[in-house]
Amino acid sequence: MTSMPFPVVAALIVAAVVLLVLVVVLVVGFVTHRISLDSPLIDDDEDDDLCDDTAALLSMLPTTSIVIDDNDDVVRCSPSAYRLGVVSDDAIAEQEVLNAVREVRQSGGKRQFDLTTATPERYDSAENRIDHVETRSVHRPNWLKVTVGRINEHFIVVLIADVSEAIRFSQVRDSFITNVSEQLLGPTEALAKLADSLEAGNLDERQVMDDARQVKSSCSKLNHMVSDLLLLIRAQEPITPSSANRLNVMEQLRRVAERLEPLAAQSKVQLNVAGDEDLVINGEADQIDSAVTKLMENAIGYSPANGTVSVSAVKSKDGEQAVIRVIDQGVGIAKKDQARIFERFYRGSSQSERTADGVGLGLAIVKHVALTHHGDVSVWSAPGQGSTFSLTLPLAQ
Repeated sequence: MTSMPFPVVAALIVAAVVLLVLVVVLVVGFVTHRISLDSPLIDDDEDDDLCDDTAALLSMLPTTSIVIDDNDDVVRCSPSAYRLGVVSDDAIAEQEVLNAVREVRQSGGKRQFDLTTATPERYDSAENRIDHVETRSVHRPNWLKVTVGRINEHFIVVLIADVSEAIRFSQVRDSFITNVSEQLLGPTEALAKLADSLEAGNLDERQVMDDARQVKSSCSKLNHMVSDLLLLIRAQEPITPSSANRLNVMEQLRRVAERLEPLAAQSKVQLNVAGDEDLVINGEADQIDSAVTKLMENAIGYSPANGTVSVSAVKSKDGEQAVIRVIDQGVGIAKKDQARIFERFYRGSSQSERTADGVGLGLAIVKHVALTHHGDVSVWSAPGQGSTFSLTLPLAQ
């Protein structure tokens, strides 16, 4: 056997030692977090990364934080920055924020301003047609207070306080006061008119009957609103899954359909209910009943005479959720209304004689029932082609 020349053996030994040292350095680097898969393996400038103290402080802040480097790239951020629509694909998505970052980098100091963003839309386009859109109930604007400042000569930090809930509460409160006041005016004015007719003495029987009919209609509408408000309040109660609140989905659907059959017959609409008999969810029966009732009532109200409302329940593609679909053959929902129909007191533009007495709380109730049950609700609609509402709820474990 021919022996290797000494210089070759020496070179192999040196190469092996260098490789062993490199492996040890890498292992120690990973263990001590000085090297990560997200950063270059070799970095001669320690200033190109955040120090551990700064990173730890940012991670403890209750606000959303974003760290941007010299190239305007996002090197670190809270997950909520994506949900709030400020960061997309590891870059700042809002030009106003990017402008503030550049100003602070150039001039120092800090910038504070208010910003309104949109949560990135969660929708599926049917057959790639723009007019066929499935709108999720969770799509909503975000109201943010933004502060931009410098960490060091290499990094800028953006701190974001999400004040959306406070603003939404204020809007809902104002909307509630306005709508309730308007609804109270109807019965009050009708009663005053009836009182004037009775006080006049020269009673016109037809006039009194008309006034009394108006009082009855106004009171009915007010009762409807109060009933919906109570349902909405109950729909805010959180649901904790347990063996005591397991519900068979098809039993719930059939119960609601039987109760609404007279309304469907009066409207000359046929109700069809079918689905998977084995679907079971954890839920509060009254809340699920309320949500399904509102969806079916809407479908009946917006369907033409001799139309059909189809109600189904199937398992989702991932096998983890029950999907309740209510499909009507009505006029559809205008695209401009689709993003707002789940808001409290919002009334779309396509009202019919049968839906004119609503106050815009039905779909808000459905939305909150979905959220308290850790689910979601969406709508697919196109003008002239009807609507499909999908209530998605986790299956019982």
